[in-house]
Amino acid sequence: MSSTSKTQIDRLGERLRKGEVSDDDLRELDAYRESFAEAIEEVVATVRKATGLEPGRRPAKTNISITQKLRRETTMKLSQMQDIAGCRVVVTSTPEQDRVVERLTRAFTKSKVIDRRRRPSHGYRAVHLIITARNKVVEIQVRTELQDLWAQQSEKLSDRSPGIKYGTGDP
Repeated sequence: MSSTSKTQIDRLGERLRKGEVSDDDLRELDAYRESFAEAIEEVVATVRKATGLEPGRRPAKTNISITQKLRRETTMKLSQMQDIAGCRVVVTSTPEQDRVVERLTRAFTKSKVIDRRRRPSHGYRAVHLIITARNKVVEIQVRTELQDLWAQQSEKLSDRSPGIKYGTGDP
């Protein structure tokens, strides 16, 4: 997949968005997702070193969730999707969350911090760092135990009521 250009990835994203998907497209998407493996390994190692904590692997973003996100966020390009690969650090408290975020921003000097505590997304709160490793965009989620519990319950509810995570579920 490393020989696939950004333009080809974005064209694949457009086909996914429109629902014009072939078996070859699904194989290409799988290969694209798998191309993040070395980047996520590097990020996990850096998180361990910077924080002394063991990051958990976030569940891999599925083909369905990638397609749904492209349809929801109509201007997003597949090559710009920030959460195809990532990891998660769960801490006990907000002060500890702040300390971990500070350490990570020092370790990843070109990181972008998205603080969903200040601007929650449909109730979701956490801090995300968006970083680049090996030319791949990777997301690091830093959550408190309570934020993690809320997010897990929200995920379970969205299995029964799709869209609830994004404010479009059944009232």
